[in-house]
Amino acid sequence: MAIPLAYNLRNLTIRKTTTLMTALGIALTVAVLVAILALVNGLQGAFRTSGNPLNVLVMRKGANAELSGGMTLEAFQTLKSKPGIARGADGQPQASLELVTVINLPNESHPDGMNITLRGVTQVGLDIREKTKIANGRWFRAGQREVVVGKSIAKSYPDAALGKKLHFGRGDWEVVGVMDSNSSATNSEIYADLNQMAGDFNRQDGPSSALVRATDSIAAQALINSINDDQRLNCNARTEVEYMESQTNSAAPVQYLGVFVAIIMAVGSSFAAMNTMYAAVARRAKEVGTLRVLGFSRGSILTSFFWESVLLSLLGGALGCLLALPLNFVSTSMMSFTSFSEIAFNFHAGPAAMALGMIFAVLMGAIGGVFPARMAARKEILAALRDI
Repeated sequence: MAIPLAYNLRNLTIRKTTTLMTALGIALTVAVLVAILALVNGLQGAFRTSGNPLNVLVMRKGANAELSGGMTLEAFQTLKSKPGIARGADGQPQASLELVTVINLPNESHPDGMNITLRGVTQVGLDIREKTKIANGRWFRAGQREVVVGKSIAKSYPDAALGKKLHFGRGDWEVVGVMDSNSSATNSEIYADLNQMAGDFNRQDGPSSALVRATDSIAAQALINSINDDQRLNCNARTEVEYMESQTNSAAPVQYLGVFVAIIMAVGSSFAAMNTMYAAVARRAKEVGTLRVLGFSRGSILTSFFWESVLLSLLGGALGCLLALPLNFVSTSMMSFTSFSEIAFNFHAGPAAMALGMIFAVLMGAIGGVFPARMAARKEILAALRDI
């Protein structure tokens, strides 16, 4: 015969202070874990939403980032003739030659400046990125020192506000527009005219990469195979989505460190839950003896005290998830170890992160409750009734 769950709930409510303090310790541990998962999910989401599965990114062989892409003009001309590339309204191949570098911008948080990705594109490059829209102002004009900044840049860097001028290359560049690409990494970039930027940086013969639009998913894979096998190009190709996913390695060190910290905190929280349950067993020795007299088995008592610890941890897990929930309204940024530039993104504490937090809490409660529950179940009836 099982002990009613109401018995455990009553004991938790009677010991309000102890229950609350133990649950709070578990809550803080769960909040740390969920916060780390929210940070990693936010960063990964920023990159994943930046790519289009029909866009194929082409860089020189051996390059793992556009910053070191190095594609020649001759290779680009050969690339444009490949079958499977979609054509625009003008009948020309939708292939965009691009130049990527970094510039330094200061703000209040970083007076010495942070690296920001500067991308030189043509009109074709803007057409391919149909998800990127102008939020304020207008697009830059070809042949002019004009730039369009991502909304995260405009928000975080006063010098990059609409109407201001940025100094890089050989002169001042006017900010004529602010672009919005939902929550993607594009919001952390600055766009400029390719030819004007190449002239300012003396990079006419050394663009970074090419972005081409395939007609469909089958053509995209065939195009990738054709580019990778073409000895004249000496280039590697992959979908833009695959490339963006590879950039999320910046989150790996943060994730590993955060999980390590959460595990260390979990050990402490498990011991706190264990101490709480040991104290509960000691105080309720007579209750244990009475339960045995009433006919409840050792297994029933073990199960009852075990589930009481799990209920305590579930309370802590729920509190921890509530503590982490406001992170969904927080934006932050971090340095990408691949592009060496700042990436702005939003924390995302979604259902999956919350579920992992609750599972983590249950594990802490289970570990902290199994030994006290075992001790309660092993008490002899007469010895338990004699305890004060």
